[in-house]
Amino acid sequence: MIASPQQSYLTPDEYLQLEDASNIKHEYIDGQVFAMAGASDPHVTIALNIATLLRSHVRGSGCRVYIADMKARIESLNRFYYPDVMVTCDPRDRETSTYKCFPSLIVEVLSDFTEAFDRGDKFVDYQELESLREYVLINTKRQRVECFRRNEQGLWVLQSYTPQQTTFRLDSIGFESTLEALYEDVTFTTSQ
Repeated sequence: MIASPQQSYLTPDEYLQLEDASNIKHEYIDGQVFAMAGASDPHVTIALNIATLLRSHVRGSGCRVYIADMKARIESLNRFYYPDVMVTCDPRDRETSTYKCFPSLIVEVLSDFTEAFDRGDKFVDYQELESLREYVLINTKRQRVECFRRNEQGLWVLQSYTPQQTTFRLDSIGFESTLEALYEDVTFTTSQ
């Protein structure tokens, strides 16, 4: 996300109309819109890999997997974000075609420009979604998956996965896979 607002205050409806007509994606934070930056090869490859793995897993379950062009709406905070990957199993999300309000899983693939925001304010905002069970951050510089899970007390607990574990799991949808599959075709470089 580029950190400068593009124009004055917009209502959520005005934002949705703007976004529908725009060639550029924007995230929406309390009336302000922010242009989205492009992504690197590792970022796009990892996002495609996880989306493909998750789609195969949830097929026929009633859950849906969405990629970077579907917005997550946090109505209580007046926010719209574009997660890299999002899974919703809530039938209420079938009622809206341009955003989803009840995801159980959100995945963000980290980049140099978005990592601090994804770990900080965006994660705090996502925690407002009562339906959200897991928030996953995937590293693009080395094999590392960080999965934040909401426990029964409502607290977020971190589980990290590195090559030493070889596999990772997402409890919210009963999914398990290998880091090798997640990072298939990814070439790590020192500069992103």
